[in-house]
Amino acid sequence: MNCIRMIRPLPKLTKPKRVAAYARVSADNDAMLHSLSAQISYYQRLIQNHKGWTFAGVYADNAITGTKTSRENFQKLLTQCREGNIDLIITKSVSRFSRNTVALLEIVRELKSLGIGVFFEEQNINTLSAEGELLLTLLASYAQEESLSASENQKWRIRNSFKNGKISNLRFLFGYNIEKGKILINPEQAAIFREIFARVISGETLGNISRDLNSRGITGALGGHWEAHHIKNIITNEKYTGNAILQKRYRNNHIDKKEVTNDGQLDKYYVKNTHSPIIDEETFNKAQLALKGIDEVFSKRKKPSRSIFTGKIICGKCGKTFKRITTKKSHGWNCSTFLTTGKETCKTRAIPEDILKEKTSEVLGTAEFDENAFLSSIDHIEVPEDNILRFIFNNGKVKEITWEFISRSNSWTKEMREAASERFKNQRRKNTCQE
Repeated sequence: MNCIRMIRPLPKLTKPKRVAAYARVSADNDAMLHSLSAQISYYQRLIQNHKGWTFAGVYADNAITGTKTSRENFQKLLTQCREGNIDLIITKSVSRFSRNTVALLEIVRELKSLGIGVFFEEQNINTLSAEGELLLTLLASYAQEESLSASENQKWRIRNSFKNGKISNLRFLFGYNIEKGKILINPEQAAIFREIFARVISGETLGNISRDLNSRGITGALGGHWEAHHIKNIITNEKYTGNAILQKRYRNNHIDKKEVTNDGQLDKYYVKNTHSPIIDEETFNKAQLALKGIDEVFSKRKKPSRSIFTGKIICGKCGKTFKRITTKKSHGWNCSTFLTTGKETCKTRAIPEDILKEKTSEVLGTAEFDENAFLSSIDHIEVPEDNILRFIFNNGKVKEITWEFISRSNSWTKEMREAASERFKNQRRKNTCQE
């Protein structure tokens, strides 16, 4: 007789679900910061007290609009998901996660493909459920329309104030203190401002003025260093005459929120006597003529042709790009901050262009410098320290290399020295004969 024995399957060990939360507020004030803090505390308790869940962190952004996905901690959350460290995300609502319908659905679908769900508490939607994406599409569209409506209301308020001759959203202006909507002259800054105007009218270059202000420890409205374009901005700003042109710039749309110049797309309003002037209109007009003369001088100079390295070399000390410097015999590259404001702001060493090409060829493994190979392979070059070049490839690969500046004395061969000595002797004989 056969003996039959039932074999029962062993129970599967359930792996704890790694759960993270996302929180966001869109205004940087005390009430909103308190709300953000409360959300973080709430999600910490919720996840840690839930059986079968492992706390994977709370990611929070403050004072950042939901129409943009370039939020720092939001991107960190997505990175953790892509690296396989999170199984579920909890957030308060669709609008907290994103107000951009297209971006929201793209992110949710990517997470879904990774087996990661997003649970929206207010709407009770789990994106891994069958009906989740349909409901999400409808609610995301509603959130985007809500964002558009809020944006249009804000635009109406600002543009209506412009029509009534009121200055809106003015927060910083060198030479003035702006307090509770009042524009008051700052005597100390106003004196510097009048000095700048006088120097421009006398024909001094903007670069020379900015370097002098930096050397004297004088800072701008936000405490930063002066550059030539800062000088030009204040020289051309009519507000220093006590008058104002309103709506010179505007936001392109409620998604990108990019500030663009108003070149006739919207009405502008010229309002006189909106606040106390620092200079009179006659002085202002003289400065505009002087500035025009400076621009004409620079426009007549022959502009250098664009190099293959333009915009590709990044200073590791200040983050600015390197610019090409040209002498009668050679070309080199140095940080634009150093060239504009001097070594007090960013002290870097110039890189000879021939060395730059040599090291690029070495990194690419080519016999000589190949522009096409450079463009197709290298995204940019970082200069973290003097004599170090860090090549960032288009595929994310990084290769660091050092270089040495060969002095003229060390680069001369014996034959070169002898030839130079002979030229010097011949020149001395010629000079002696002439005497």
